[in-house]
Amino acid sequence: VVLAVIDPGVATNRRAVAVEVGDGDSVLVGPDNGLLAPAVALVGGASRAVSLTEAAYQLPAPGPTFAGRDVFAPAAAHLANGVDLVELGEEVDVAGLVPGVMPVAVVESDGIHAEVLWSDRYGNVQLNVDPDELSRLAGVNGSVQVRIGERVHTARRVTAFDEVSTGGLGLAVDSYGLVALVAARASAAAQLGVGPGDAVVLVADVEGAGITTPVDVGRRPGVADGSDEPVDEGS
Repeated sequence: VVLAVIDPGVATNRRAVAVEVGDGDSVLVGPDNGLLAPAVALVGGASRAVSLTEAAYQLPAPGPTFAGRDVFAPAAAHLANGVDLVELGEEVDVAGLVPGVMPVAVVESDGIHAEVLWSDRYGNVQLNVDPDELSRLAGVNGSVQVRIGERVHTARRVTAFDEVSTGGLGLAVDSYGLVALVAARASAAAQLGVGPGDAVVLVADVEGAGITTPVDVGRRPGVADGSDEPVDEGS
């Protein structure tokens, strides 16, 4: 049972709901204002939902503005204790739940037009891109061009952070099941200069070019400046 409450519409006509997902394995409890919609979508959709209208499973409320305490928390507790979903209120059509505001990536002839959803504290940049869409784009070599405005970068599809070359970029599936831009022991968000809402276009990199590894170029040990002759360190 997962309880989430961000509820600016408390005490209005917005519904309080419990949504069954994962073929009955989990239930999400919260306001029907789009908050739960991304989670519902990520686990494959809702199988059942109810409006939390049964007063027997709520706390007596001195006022209507503490639904988190009086409605949502008791519902989550009763569900965790084995109360069946339908006992909590009137069943509602899952198709009528308020959708979330997660933008949808658009596949066009020039690539996948995506958007940065957020970046975590490590600087991994989550995109609104499904891994299957990336698989069709990346092809055999796994290389993809990442276009941000006028800038073009090259990223390679990876399954682990250590597969990303130093200074390079990777495209990995994150813990939410979405594609994220990642860097090797660095912040991809800082490296790319992007944040939530920024547009990103993923384009097939047919030649696989652009994957580079930075190197430091300097003198060989024991070679003097401007000369190829070894230095006699004993003289």
